[in-house]
Amino acid sequence: MQVRHVLPSTLVLSVALLTGCSGDETGEVAPTSPTARLLQGAAPGEANQTLTAMPEIDVPEPTEADVEFVHMMLPHHAQALEMTALVPSRTSREDVPLFAERIELSQADEIELMVRWLQTHDLPVPAGFDASAQGGHEAHSTHTGGHGAHVDMPGLLTPEQLEQLAAAEGEAFDRLFLEFMHYHHDGALQMVQDLRDRGGGQEPELAMLVNHIDSDQRIEMDRMESMLAEIGSG
Repeated sequence: MQVRHVLPSTLVLSVALLTGCSGDETGEVAPTSPTARLLQGAAPGEANQTLTAMPEIDVPEPTEADVEFVHMMLPHHAQALEMTALVPSRTSREDVPLFAERIELSQADEIELMVRWLQTHDLPVPAGFDASAQGGHEAHSTHTGGHGAHVDMPGLLTPEQLEQLAAAEGEAFDRLFLEFMHYHHDGALQMVQDLRDRGGGQEPELAMLVNHIDSDQRIEMDRMESMLAEIGSG
C-alpha cells in the first residue's frame, strides 16, 4: 500500500520572490507583499512551467521484508558489540582496539536508528532493544538466545564460536576476532542483498541506513583483510 505525502519535487529549480511596487500620494514607491512562484524545469528549448501547487510523489511504506530485515539486523549488530567488548582485555595490538571501537560506535548508533525507525512507524520493537533509542550503547547478549536471535542468520556466530573467541588471548585472539568479524560482516551484506532481492529497502529513511550498512561494512572488511595479512597465519 502506498501513502501519498506532499513533498518538494526534485524538479523544482527555484522559488522566485516577485516584489511589486506601488506609489503613494508623495510619489514614493513602497514594496508590496512578495509572491512565491515555483518553476518546474523543462526540456532544452522549452519554457519552464510555473506550478500553482506542490507536486505529489509516492513515498513507499515499510514492507514486511523491511520489518524482518530490521528485526534480524538488531540482534546481528548486538552480537558485534558483544564481540568488540572482548577486545580490550585480550588483544595484543594497538590497531585492533581502535578498529573495534569504530565498529562499536557505528553499530551502536545503527541500533538506535533502527529502534527509532520501528517506533516512528508504530512497529514492534524486539524485547531488550526498546531502551536502545534512549542513548544506551551497552552490548546486547545474543549467545544465550537473547533478543530472539536467529540461529540460521547469515554471519551470526554460534555459542561455541563466541566461547572460543572469549577463551583466546594475544595474537591468537586478534586473528580470531578479525576472522570472525569478517564472517559476521559478510553475513550482514548477505542480509542487505536479500532485502534488495525482495524489493525492500525503498522507504527513504531505511534506504539510507541500508546503504550505510552496505558501504561501511565493505570498507571495514577490506581493513580486516589488511590487518589479517599483517598478523599472518601464525
